[in-house]
Amino acid sequence: MDDKLVNILNEMAGYLSISQMKKLQEVLLKNLTEDKAKQKDISNSDYLKLFLAAKRIEGCSERTLQYYRVTAENLLQHVLTPIRKITTDEIREYLVNYQRVNNCSKVTVDNVRRNISSFFSWLEEEDYILKSPMRRIHKIKTKQQVKGIISDEAIERLRDHCKCSRDLAIIDLLYSTGIRVGELVNLNIADINFEERECIVFGKGDKERKVYFDAKAKLHLQDYLKNRTDSNPALFVTLDAPFARLRISGVEIRIRELGRSVNLEKIHPHKFRRTMATRAIDRGMPIEQVQKILGHSQIDTTMQYAIVNQTNVKTSHQKFIA
Repeated sequence: MDDKLVNILNEMAGYLSISQMKKLQEVLLKNLTEDKAKQKDISNSDYLKLFLAAKRIEGCSERTLQYYRVTAENLLQHVLTPIRKITTDEIREYLVNYQRVNNCSKVTVDNVRRNISSFFSWLEEEDYILKSPMRRIHKIKTKQQVKGIISDEAIERLRDHCKCSRDLAIIDLLYSTGIRVGELVNLNIADINFEERECIVFGKGDKERKVYFDAKAKLHLQDYLKNRTDSNPALFVTLDAPFARLRISGVEIRIRELGRSVNLEKIHPHKFRRTMATRAIDRGMPIEQVQKILGHSQIDTTMQYAIVNQTNVKTSHQKFIA
């Protein structure tokens, strides 16, 4: 008999009669045996299915769920120990081998670590395991890279080389709102309020927020929609029939081609988002308001944009120190 069970019975012996003690022992043995049997029946893949189902209910996107699934499946293919017995050392060894075999950066390995940690934290919260083996595996230290933004001159060059009103509208909407490319392609014409120069987007986890665009974006959007001949409700569609909703890959390819046409390297949709946020911070917008516009749940994420451009730091230093 389990030591904990014996301790429980010994402690209760002074409060219960012999018949009650026998009944208590019977109930405890029955329930504890059933719990152990249930735990033995659950395979590693079943635990993963339960985790993904819970994350889907929480509102995670299919893209995020796929990332969780691939990361956890890869771990479970290399670490064959039952999930309830996986140790910290086994996961550490897996991460070391993952980086060596794939020759990937510390950032990539830390992303893998974070996903695995989410999986085991959920198992712990749901009482499938007593303690997550990831607790002692901390964030991997990486170099903080200063990421570039698109200059005002580069934006104008991109605008000048747009061969259609759709691409011009896309550039101005990305630049003035700072929305994600996934949010851009999900927009419908009905979501746009031209009077107030604003629109509703649905970000990660289907969280709704309001974003704003400038007069230039408004005019180019109206010009693009005026020339549309299709009846698709999507805000942006392909240039050729059957005029389907534009996909993320379509926007990325188009933006990349535009960048190359004017000899600009590494031009992609997310760079417009970073540029807008940096401009807002440099011009004095409170970081909390930038966080609201970008749709970040954590202000730490927004703070990454605050260190992109050091011009504001230099200006403040000259003003207050020099």
